[in-house]
Amino acid sequence: MNKPILNIGFGNSVTKKDVTAIVQPNSAPIKRFIRKKNDEGMLIDSTMGKKLRAVIVLSSGFIVLSAISAIVIQARYEENK
Repeated sequence: MNKPILNIGFGNSVTKKDVTAIVQPNSAPIKRFIRKKNDEGMLIDSTMGKKLRAVIVLSSGFIVLSAISAIVIQARYEENK
């Protein structure tokens, strides 16, 4: 079974069907959301030490942090849908 994969940078990827939202990490509510998910153990950091530029919310409740901008990830998501 071939599942569509979304490249989120630095060799990391998620399956497209699991993506619920792709958001920018600039607002205070998103920063609180990131802290909450980190405290719950539901955070995956795939920034590889680079600046955080996108937060990807998965249907499982996990969130993934990416150093690739939200706009670029959204464009990749729309590609070959």
